Amino acid sequence: MPTDFSKNAWHAIRYALELYKNEVCAFYILNAFNSKGYFIDSLMVPEPGESKYEAAKLKSEKGLAKVLDMLMFSDDGSPKHSFNTISVFNNPLEAIKNAVEEKDIEIVIMGTRGETNSKSVMYGSNAINVMEKVRNCPVLVVPLKAERVRPEEIVFPTGYKTHFKRRELNYLIDIARRCDASIRILHVLEEDELNKKQINNKNLLVEYFEGLDYSFHVMSYMSVPVAINCFVESRESDMVAFINKKHAFFGSILSQPLVKDLGSQSKIPMLVMHDLRN
Repeated sequence: MPTDFSKNAWHAIRYALELYKNEVCAFYILNAFNSKGYFIDSLMVPEPGESKYEAAKLKSEKGLAKVLDMLMFSDDGSPKHSFNTISVFNNPLEAIKNAVEEKDIEIVIMGTRGETNSKSVMYGSNAINVMEKVRNCPVLVVPLKAERVRPEEIVFPTGYKTHFKRRELNYLIDIARRCDASIRILHVLEEDELNKKQINNKNLLVEYFEGLDYSFHVMSYMSVPVAINCFVESRESDMVAFINKKHAFFGSILSQPLVKDLGSQSKIPMLVMHDLRN
């Protein structure tokens, strides 16, 4: 759970605790710090022992200690949960990638934007970067307005154009089972009828989602972002789950003005799973 100590990051942490409240779970709370006047990727990087580095590290460690204190006194905790902190000099994306690799992290849960992002921007650059580029585990992005409730209905938009692998969908299936949630499979119609390949891929979902509460839905005559928003808003769904098959998908879909105007995604957590062939 990455944090920049913003309200949004704290809300995402509390959402995670609620989502996994009945599970034995080890949480890693990560803060990537840097020093003003230095760029992570430049040759001018402060070394441990230098005053600017030590000051930034101390601020990071104090922030993480405060988060642990807040967790101790909140009502969200569970005896099944354990907490670890990671304070590291790096940019957020690289810090998260390294932690996922080193700690064998199974899911990243984070806020949509940090303290420095504009209030008019729904998804900050860090959130979009992580959704796009952390590809070896799923990412759950939680908006500040998301209610801290376990999801009852998860929307899974798909064009049925690419072959699904069961392991790509494992986290969607896991959350649906864990929360007794229904999955609503949404196809935004771009053609008159499904071709043979699409029908085969649709049938794979029937096989994978066996034993779950799921249903198929179709919307047409609108763009994918608008269709998803309309569907989610009309049904008051609790989460949207994607398989990210294109590297630039979220930057494009989340920066469209219409998405912001409709605003449903300002309160709907987004689970991003990955095409494991990429």
